[in-house]
Amino acid sequence: MTVLRRLINGSLRARNVAIFLGLLLVVQLVGFTAIRASLSSRAHSELPQRLGVGDRVLQSLLAQRALKLSEGARLLAADDGFRESIHPNDTDTIVSVLENHGRRIGATQVALYGADLSLRASTGEPLQSLDPLARRLWTAASAPGAAVDAPPSEIALLAGEPYQFVMAPIRAPVVVGWLLMGFPIHAQLGADMQSLAAAHLTLLARSDSLQPWRVKLSSLPASQAAALAARPWDAASIEPEMTVVSVDGEQLGAHAQWLSGVSPSGAGVLALTSLSVDEATKLPHDLQWALLVITLLSCAAFAVGSAYTAHRVTEPLQRLAAAADRLGAGDYATPMGGDARHDEIGQLSNAFERMRMSVSGQQDEILKLAYWDSLTGLPNRVQFRDAVREAVAAAGDAGPVNASVAVLMLDLERFKHINEALGYRFGDLVLSGVAERLSQHAVRGADLIARMGGDKFAILLRSGDGELAHTVAQRVADAFAQPLTLEEHTIDMGANIGIACWPQHAGDADVLLSRAEIAMYAAKRRGAGVLLYDPELDASSAQTLSLLTELRHAVSEHQLRLYLQPKLSLKTGAVVGAEALVRWQHPQRGLVAPQQFIPFAEKTGFIRVLTLWVFEEAARHWRMLLGEGQRITLSVNLSTRDLLDPDLPEKLQALLLKHEVPAEAFCLEITESSIMDDPQRAHAMLERLCELGFALSIDDFGTGYSSLACLKKLPVDELKIDQSFVKNMETDADDEKIVRSTIELAHNLGLSVVAEGVENEAAWHMLRELKCDQAQGYHMGRPMPVDTFSPWCIEWLDRQRLADSSSSAQQR
Repeated sequence: MTVLRRLINGSLRARNVAIFLGLLLVVQLVGFTAIRASLSSRAHSELPQRLGVGDRVLQSLLAQRALKLSEGARLLAADDGFRESIHPNDTDTIVSVLENHGRRIGATQVALYGADLSLRASTGEPLQSLDPLARRLWTAASAPGAAVDAPPSEIALLAGEPYQFVMAPIRAPVVVGWLLMGFPIHAQLGADMQSLAAAHLTLLARSDSLQPWRVKLSSLPASQAAALAARPWDAASIEPEMTVVSVDGEQLGAHAQWLSGVSPSGAGVLALTSLSVDEATKLPHDLQWALLVITLLSCAAFAVGSAYTAHRVTEPLQRLAAAADRLGAGDYATPMGGDARHDEIGQLSNAFERMRMSVSGQQDEILKLAYWDSLTGLPNRVQFRDAVREAVAAAGDAGPVNASVAVLMLDLERFKHINEALGYRFGDLVLSGVAERLSQHAVRGADLIARMGGDKFAILLRSGDGELAHTVAQRVADAFAQPLTLEEHTIDMGANIGIACWPQHAGDADVLLSRAEIAMYAAKRRGAGVLLYDPELDASSAQTLSLLTELRHAVSEHQLRLYLQPKLSLKTGAVVGAEALVRWQHPQRGLVAPQQFIPFAEKTGFIRVLTLWVFEEAARHWRMLLGEGQRITLSVNLSTRDLLDPDLPEKLQALLLKHEVPAEAFCLEITESSIMDDPQRAHAMLERLCELGFALSIDDFGTGYSSLACLKKLPVDELKIDQSFVKNMETDADDEKIVRSTIELAHNLGLSVVAEGVENEAAWHMLRELKCDQAQGYHMGRPMPVDTFSPWCIEWLDRQRLADSSSSAQQR
């Protein structure tokens, strides 16, 4: 059963055959049930009629028997010898004659009555009890108009047994006596009844109403006949309609009729005509066999037809499944195949074929996008990398002594400026023009040019050493010496080219690409134009990899320290703020200078982590300083990457809520260059920070390229003059003019001004005269650990009081 279930569940063809056969069997079962119900209903409706026919057959049989018996009695009564033998009044002789003649015709009871109906002699049982019966028969036979061919007959009990009695006159030539003859009713009557009417006959008899019915004759089994006899068959309970009786688990339809008159004592003979209801409603054997044969033939026909239909359906589906597997395996070239059909299967096959062609086209497009640059039509980074690997493998097979592979990495100069000045569309035209120029003038036919992304290109020399690579690189540089003319614009292009060779500089393709890129960036930093890879160039790269790991450990292992550099009011000399700075206390290197890790953090993006660390530490210590009586504004620097972080405001606000510090306690410093990298995004970020309540400051003002139009749109609160102008303002008139004009400009725009880099008292007093608002520098205080900031503030106030006292005394 489990195997069959798995076969059906796993095969559409098997399921179809099973469904068709199941439906056929259901139809056959419904038909069989309907036929059986119809036959049962018809049998129930015909049973009373059949029982009525049985009753009439019984009456006909009794009438025929009576006629036969009466004829025998009449012949006997008309026999001269019989008349002479009974003429004497010798009773014994008469009894002997009656016995002999009665035995000859089958009568066991014979009685001779006189003309006056007086009993002269009888055989068998005493017949005095039958005098009423004899009188009824005599009356019927003597009645005027009595038919000679239909002599009177009656069934009665004699000694508890049913007999059929007939009476015939003895004529000589007038009636001289009457002959009464009784014939026992035998089982033959039941057999005749069953053969003629297909019904069972049961005769019941009793001597009075107090006695139970006794079975005298029955064609039924003894148990069923006894069960019928046990029912209360009284004159009042006998119904003219059929009575259904349950006997031994079988239902019998029976009809009762009295064969003898009911005596006042209740004695009599009862005939029960019965039929089996179950037999009547049961399907005939020939019909059962016919239905079985029809069912088997139908199942065979349906199985063949459904198997053929399922094959017509599943065979194309199997082909489509195999085609789907081929598609899944990446075979898009093999057609679906199969016969041309116009039904739903054909439509499905056509849909699969269209899908195959569509997927094939999309796959080709995907492969093209995966391996080709859509803008320039050149191979992209992925294809170039694979080509380098293949070239290195082929050169390795030939032997490093006989073969060499070179990679040139190329970075365009001033491309970012072109994008910003002329737009990205024009930048795309420039990239396409560069790709065309490289393909036409810079390389040999066997070499490969690829666009690596952005404004970076690469050239693969499948066979070439460092000298050849340098020659090709110089040819590329010469090609870029000619301006590029696009849409009436003449563009002067330059390129920085890095070169790395296998096996001299790398042992595999990935390292070769990496070191060519290192040489390119080194050429860009040095402005060398073309630079061959040197191991010294990679030392800093390895160091930066370890530096990033160490920086992560520095944060998690609490190696960073918060330093504060005070900001003072030039008007009052009071400490009004401090700039929050980070220092790294390395366990082996000691205190690491910010210049050694801050630029790297900005380049790698780790500066975001450092910014949040500084902000949280500053917020935590602000609460401590407030408790010590120092209510100041802490300045925190934001980098370009911080401004490009869309979640920065939410992160800062979460830290404020965590430490219960108001946003007004902070001033966020942003450099001009970080704003100009992406002015729109920077402006949007500053607006969001301003809405949170932060004060905003432009750091290192004067060193960038921001315009006044951009400046007046920014939601800033102060300008911070770069220390390069402040340090030399005492001796350099130009610097002094720049500082003066910046202060006036800021005040006219409603901004406060902070001067950084104040390193002597003269600069302090000069800034004070120029009405600068705040000052920051070594003259007042160097960056100090946060724990020493409060004591320094107390000491500074004491110095200020002492200086003020000395100044007052001198004035007096």
